[in-house]
Amino acid sequence: MNGVNLILVMRFRKHIKSLLLLTCVQLILVMGYTQPLTGVWQGKINKQTGLLPKYDNLELKLIRNGDSLSGSVYYYTSKDAFSRFRIKGYVNPFDGTVTWWDDTFIESKNQGNNKQTASTLHFVTDFNCPGEGIMKLDGEAEKNNDKSQKKIPVHLVKVDEPLFADEWDYVLEHFSTGGNDPAVIDSIEKLLIVKNTEPAKKESTQNPSNPKKPAPAPASNPIVLKPEPIKPVTKPALTIEEMFVTRKKVLVTEIPISGDSIELRFYDHAEIDGDSISLFLNNKLLQKNILLKATPYIVKLPVTELGENNELIMVAENLGSIPPNTSLMIAYINDIRYEARLESTENSSAMIRFFKTTQAVNKMDAKQD
Repeated sequence: MNGVNLILVMRFRKHIKSLLLLTCVQLILVMGYTQPLTGVWQGKINKQTGLLPKYDNLELKLIRNGDSLSGSVYYYTSKDAFSRFRIKGYVNPFDGTVTWWDDTFIESKNQGNNKQTASTLHFVTDFNCPGEGIMKLDGEAEKNNDKSQKKIPVHLVKVDEPLFADEWDYVLEHFSTGGNDPAVIDSIEKLLIVKNTEPAKKESTQNPSNPKKPAPAPASNPIVLKPEPIKPVTKPALTIEEMFVTRKKVLVTEIPISGDSIELRFYDHAEIDGDSISLFLNNKLLQKNILLKATPYIVKLPVTELGENNELIMVAENLGSIPPNTSLMIAYINDIRYEARLESTENSSAMIRFFKTTQAVNKMDAKQD
């Protein structure tokens, strides 16, 4: 092989390597913003505070709803010895990190006296796909979200089947056919809250003098049958247009307009938590799927195409990880700055009314003449 051919082969290999790397990065970005996080993840973690490590197995059931995360986590040594927590979390839309934490203790089995006092963990991980069909969450955990504590390495792999059965299996099995409905996820969250507040089971009422015959229940403490838990009801998710029509419009402010055009800038108000909005102008969809960030999303409107009175409605597509959905709108009109804080929930949308001043109306009429 001569020198020219060798150089061409080396360049070709370098090109193929770069192409494969780019393809993997694109796959991670596409999957990271759809639903590959939803599912069952397993691995090991060291929860021991002393010098000697003590590894627990970990099974995480992760449910993604927009940029918010729900689910449960099991720390276990066997299927009959575990502690279970309800988890909450979110996906950072800017760097793609996946964050969750042990939010509420749910139940424990054969875990001694430490089942409710064990250290809770706060996880920050990165999603990656090192090979075909392989998905991983790699990162670190902190006990009790204490940054002074030694960080614990975390390595989880996505698996097909869970070891533990619970309420979230319904969502996992029907995720693409309605199980991802926020109403379903919310109903399961409420079931877990009820389950967590139930009193602990009483000790056995077996009669020690006759082990085969249970002791009679006291007459003053009648047996009460608990109702069956309500199964989550699946209903179709609302479209953006249906959200606009059904939610109450709340007037925030009125702003005069004049000149040739107005410039509107939308920011996430306070903490960046994945808020997403749609805008309607005079009952027509202007723009949707606007992800609010620290940098502005800019909309410019020509004044000549606006009526004397105009209504701009901000509709929340999601509530982010910190409800309600809030944004800061800054309007620039003839070098004058106007500012409004907009808030939208599952029941209401924020409305701004723009009205033309007499000067602007006369100017427009003069142009038409």
